[in-house]
Amino acid sequence: MVVVAIIAWQTDQAKAAQQQKLAESESAAAAASSSNNKMSWGTELWDQYDNLSIHTNKGIEVLDKYANFLRDRVAIETEYAGKLRRLVKNYQPKKKEEEDNEFTSRQAFRNLLKEVGDLAGQREVVSETLQTQIIHGVTVLSKTLREDRKKCLTDGTMLQQTLSAQLSALERAKRNYDKAYRDSEKAVDNYKKADMDLNLSRAEVERYKNIMTSKIQQSDDAKNEYANQLQKTNNLQQQHYGILLPAVFNRLQELDEKRTRGIREFIIGAADVESSVAPIIARCMEGIVKAGESINEKEDSLKVIERYQSGFTPPTDIPFEDLSKMDPSVAPQSNYSSVPYNHLTIKGGTLTAAKLKKARGGILNSIFGSNKQRQIIEACITMKNSLTADGQKEDFSDLPPNQQRKKLQAKIAELQHKVDQETNTRDGLMKMKIVYEANSSLGNPMTVEGQLNESEHELDKLKMSLKKYQGFLDKANQLQVANNSPQSNRNQLQNGHRTSRHSNGSASADDHHDADDQPDDAGSLSRSDSEDNVAQIQNGHNNNNNGSASPESGLGTSHTSLPGSGQGSANENPIGEETSYEAEVEMLQPLGTCRALYPFEATSEGSIPMSEGEELQVIENDQGDGWTRVRRANNTNGWDEGFVPTSYIECTLFA
Repeated sequence: MVVVAIIAWQTDQAKAAQQQKLAESESAAAAASSSNNKMSWGTELWDQYDNLSIHTNKGIEVLDKYANFLRDRVAIETEYAGKLRRLVKNYQPKKKEEEDNEFTSRQAFRNLLKEVGDLAGQREVVSETLQTQIIHGVTVLSKTLREDRKKCLTDGTMLQQTLSAQLSALERAKRNYDKAYRDSEKAVDNYKKADMDLNLSRAEVERYKNIMTSKIQQSDDAKNEYANQLQKTNNLQQQHYGILLPAVFNRLQELDEKRTRGIREFIIGAADVESSVAPIIARCMEGIVKAGESINEKEDSLKVIERYQSGFTPPTDIPFEDLSKMDPSVAPQSNYSSVPYNHLTIKGGTLTAAKLKKARGGILNSIFGSNKQRQIIEACITMKNSLTADGQKEDFSDLPPNQQRKKLQAKIAELQHKVDQETNTRDGLMKMKIVYEANSSLGNPMTVEGQLNESEHELDKLKMSLKKYQGFLDKANQLQVANNSPQSNRNQLQNGHRTSRHSNGSASADDHHDADDQPDDAGSLSRSDSEDNVAQIQNGHNNNNNGSASPESGLGTSHTSLPGSGQGSANENPIGEETSYEAEVEMLQPLGTCRALYPFEATSEGSIPMSEGEELQVIENDQGDGWTRVRRANNTNGWDEGFVPTSYIECTLFA
């Protein structure tokens, strides 16, 4: 409809401009004719009938050639527009590429395609306008000129034939007169000879006299006929060359001038058609330039970060392990993992569900020796983490934290939109039911009842799904808050780069993998256990505790702890048997002292406050996460122990 409206508007504009230019050309032609009224074909070219016939024919052929030129141009314009349309269609973003439309370069390319499509539309407007206005006008004019020329030439031929017939009659009359005159002269001579001849009788002389008289009379009649034909011929010739033929030539002149003026108007009209779309084409060019200027490389770079940022911290330096402080009866083990286990990424994308399942199978095989036990655990994990249609977990927990939250937020927005739509549908059905109940002639309320029940059922399902995904998002946000604490940062270092020390000095790398593969509540910070261990450290007691501090607590797992000061080793038992843990917590020896340069308020779990200038004991150095573990004497219950920012203290380590 928009293209039709544009074509109609441009057609009106072109017609108005064409009429205005026609009026101007007619006035100019009238002025030229008034100044050159004596210069006409009928007067100046009275004897060039054949040449004028050839000239007018060539002029109409030129007009037809221009019409053919316009047809070829229209074909080119149509083909060009069609190819532009196909070009835009072929380069339209595919459905699988819609997620990349957030980048400014992709948006600019889409806007470019839109503007090119508009350009194609304008070429179609030019083609259609040339076809409906210019070519049609040229065709009609050419047909009219050919018919008028044919009439003029027919009239001219008839005039020439009439003049030729009169000239032939004059020629015959002249020949008759010439013969009659010679015969009369001969008869006179014969009569004179007979009259002078004395041997002839009177009757013979009278016969010669009668012949002479008859021939003289015939000569006089032929003379009169010749004079009459001559007068008619002269009159006809004057009328032919003075009035009739000039009128035909003037008509041919007008016809040729009309043809010439038509070519001028059509050329100008074709240019006007092109000019009428020029502003729109210019706006398309401006749109293309604007699309190019909208590309922002910095914004695209930030969107790349926003899309692919995992939320994990980069790996820190691998710590030095002092073998002299290890139990010599246990072979040293290392766990030099470049990234945490849950950071499963390959070439900028997350692992697929199949690869994740294969990785988990390998871990389960290393933890559980029995295939039966492995199958039980694998079945439990599969039942717990159902996969979506695209191979991802329902809660997107197989994605990095940032990507998981974005996916959940997008899913929640989608479900909320569906809930709103279904709510509007239900409200509409309820109103329809009320109307039907009030006026049964409009419809049967029972026909709406089934649709209303189905809508209610679908709305309940959508609300349940929305609530479920909101719970997933809340859980992901809670894990993010927990992971931002100094203890969680220290735990990431321990799980990704260090091996926790147990009472027997063995490395529990499998424990880390096992803990990572457990549900989120098992992988979160065990605050109650860590608080119990801190209380034990403060009271200076070594107790055996079944709920000993886990590696996530950040306590008793330092590589600077003395031998035997770590947690008791965990013995993994088969499924269904009870697991007991024994731990012996010893007081960590100070590595030096530090002085607080600035006051610090403890705002996260595992940190302790300090005042400016306060002296503290350093019991564990900064492991690259920006936190140092310190201890200070407490008058009430022995010792306070926790983490403080490394940049807030000045350390002096023992030699």
